[in-house]
Amino acid sequence: MLEDLGKNIGSTIRKILARSSVDPADVNILVKDLQRDLLKTDVDVKLVYQISENIRRRCLKDKIPEGLTLREHTLKVVYEELVSLLGEKQVGLMGKRKIMFVGLFGSGKTTTTAKIASYLKKKGLKPAIIACDYHRPAAVEQLEQLAEKLGVPVHVSEKRDPYDALKGGLAKFGKHDSILIDTAGRDALDKELANELKKMNAIARPDEVLLVIPADIGRIAGKQAEEFHKLVGVTGVIITKMDGTAKGGGALSACSATNAKVKFIGVGEKIDALEEYDPVRFVGRLLGMGDLQSLLEKAKEADISEDSVGKIMAGKFTLKDFYEQLSGVRKMGSLGSVMDMIPGLGGAIPEEMLVQQEEKMKKYGYIIDSMTEDEKVDAELIHSSRIKRIAKGSGTSEKDVRDLLKQYKQAKIMMKKFGGAGGMKRGQMAKLMKKFGVKM
Repeated sequence: MLEDLGKNIGSTIRKILARSSVDPADVNILVKDLQRDLLKTDVDVKLVYQISENIRRRCLKDKIPEGLTLREHTLKVVYEELVSLLGEKQVGLMGKRKIMFVGLFGSGKTTTTAKIASYLKKKGLKPAIIACDYHRPAAVEQLEQLAEKLGVPVHVSEKRDPYDALKGGLAKFGKHDSILIDTAGRDALDKELANELKKMNAIARPDEVLLVIPADIGRIAGKQAEEFHKLVGVTGVIITKMDGTAKGGGALSACSATNAKVKFIGVGEKIDALEEYDPVRFVGRLLGMGDLQSLLEKAKEADISEDSVGKIMAGKFTLKDFYEQLSGVRKMGSLGSVMDMIPGLGGAIPEEMLVQQEEKMKKYGYIIDSMTEDEKVDAELIHSSRIKRIAKGSGTSEKDVRDLLKQYKQAKIMMKKFGGAGGMKRGQMAKLMKKFGVKM
């Protein structure tokens, strides 16, 4: 899992954070640990060697900037080199009217087409989809089902012909802000697929050609991006399944090395589990610095106020707040992905606890709905007799109610305890992030 890379690198960074000072021997140990972490995620050996040499040179030979200790300078260098390794932030899709999706079988192209439609709708645009994949069984049906949930129109060819579908869809959706074209894939980029894509590219004349690549192919992503680019002029890459493989870092670094621009990453199966790719934010999350900007953006989409997010981070929330936040967090994605955005919490909470919490959220909602307003504000009021009443009213067991109260108290303690990475105080983390040039 990509989370493993974050935990490994985070652990490596925490070793430096835990030291009051750093010497050249510590830097060399850091580089060796980082090499191991990157090789595990399928980053090319040459790239690993290059980033290692850059870190050594900048930390041990270059002049340390005024105002930084060697410890702070080392952390800053690691941060900047990882950002450089994993690419550059790209311009989004606003203003791109015709968008064609290409890729091989198993890349998640059809689902990604629907995810981009959802993304554009949230931006206030009016997207439409043209179904041009008649090679894979049930591809059209899958696309229709996803689009129906989003309220996005789909054009399908009665002849089951991709060229007929494309021409008809372009004519039909002339007044839509964005037209998304889902093309067929193959097991490999063979002559048949190459000819089909070239012909569709000539008919559509898209403003954007997005290659969808699964993260589990690792460093091969760079070669695949080059091949598709020669064929249809790929303008951007979407890397899917980043949450399910240890090779995500390899895919990102390979695309960057071949100048393939990664625009989005898929981080789950849900229709909104798609993120604009920003290596600065991405690396910040890997290093345990969080991504407060993304957190606030997702909270806004889920109708969670910034004040509410602040309560989560400070560990100062009532059961009523807890319920409102849990409801909002469910809209924002998995609990793990949300925790990764909070400085110091990425990887700090055990995966088992996150999974259990996901499963219990719905039941917890029923329990809190059965509480009085006083109980929601002050959990200390809830004792045996009240627990029995709440359990009966919510259709749950007394054990379920006690579990909720226990989870609630643990969450408050954990939020306070892990308010900064590696036990650092929040002010220390903010100061370090400021020196790194990271905007909060």
